[in-house]
Parts: sequence; structure tokens; C-alpha cells
Amino acid sequence: MAKIPPLIKLVNVTKHYHLASGDYCQALNGITLNIEQGEFVAIMGPSGSGKSTLMHILGALDTPSSGQQLFKDKNIGAYTNDQLAEIRNKEIGFVFQTFNLLPRTTVLKNVERPMIYGGIPQWERTKRAMEMLSLMQIEGKAETLSNFISGGQVQRVAIARALVMDPSLILADEPTGNLDTKTAHEIMNFFKELNMRGRTIVVITHEKDVADFAKRHIMLVDGKIVSDKKN
Repeated sequence: MAKIPPLIKLVNVTKHYHLASGDYCQALNGITLNIEQGEFVAIMGPSGSGKSTLMHILGALDTPSSGQQLFKDKNIGAYTNDQLAEIRNKEIGFVFQTFNLLPRTTVLKNVERPMIYGGIPQWERTKRAMEMLSLMQIEGKAETLSNFISGGQVQRVAIARALVMDPSLILADEPTGNLDTKTAHEIMNFFKELNMRGRTIVVITHEKDVADFAKRHIMLVDGKIVSDKKN
């Protein structure tokens, strides 16, 4: 039986930026990393360690300056913007600290949004959105405007939206940063449950108690991986 390739494979990836001041910033410095299908990974590190840059590359929001970037065994480092946009829409569900919901739009319509870009018909959009809201235990708020629900409920809606295209990867950037401790732990328990159902989840965080929900911890310092441990 053939071995399943990693979901994501980075080989000696670097990323640098030229700043407006003329300075040169090396954000990632030789990152080699495999993320297997079904893993639950926390990426940690101090401010300026390269976490956000690595997240952008893992999520196909940016491309490396050098090195290899494979997604499902395909080299996507040279993909066009349109090809990367298709991967982001179909393969990756994003959950951000700032939620990014449309405030004067219903919860249901917010969850349906990725499917509009995917060309999915209305009846199926509604069906799938309601299934995800039910999974996140917030279906009773489907017709409520998203600016009239609590922060924890908003984050559940954001997770439902991230799941609705049945992505290969859930990528969460500081997903509990705006939540109180109790609500944050509820959200992380949802991620844990999703992972137990087979979802691959990568969480970017600076909070140890959030990272402890993951099964693997990767620590970045100055654009380099300094530790990579499994619980």
C-alpha cells in the first residue's frame, strides 16, 4: 500500500522582504517541515519570529522567496495567483482572530460566502451552511445578523464558514485572541473534536494553554524552527 504523502511539505523555504526604508528583512530562514494529513499542530514563537509569514505560506496567501512548497504532493511554489486562489477556496479553511464576518449580514449568509465563489447552487449552499452551523451548535442563530451575537458565537460562525467547503486544512491564526479564557477553551475543544474526526488543523498562537490542545508543537525563533515535538 502506497504511503500517503504529507498534506504540506516545505523544503528549505526562505522568505525575505525589501522594506520601504531600503532595508532587507529575512522573515523565514531555511524552513523544512512536513504536515501530515490528520495532524493537529500548534506553531508558536515570540513576536517577530516568523509565525505570520509561515502561516501565509502554509495558507497559499504568499509564496516563498526560495525553497520548495508542496501541497498534496504538487509543487505550488510557481502557481499563478488564480491557481493559489483556487487552493485557498477549495482546500483551506481560514479562521482569524478578527473573525472577518460581514457585520450587517445574517450568520447563514456569512457561512455561505465561500460557496458563492465556488459556484455552488443556492439550495446546496443553504443545506451545507446549516449542517456546519449545526455541527458548531449555533444553528439557532442562522437568521441573526452577525453583529448581534457574542464573540464566542462569532468565532463558532467563523469556524462553520471555514468548514463549509470541506477543506483539507483548517488554518487558524490566533483564533482565541479576542476571547475570554472559558470561551477560548470551548473553541479549542471544538478544534480538538474536528481533529478527532480526521481534520488537519494548524493553529498559530503565542498562548501555551491554547497550544496544549494540539498534538504537535513547533517553535519558531528568528525565522527558524528551534523545536518540533509531539505530545
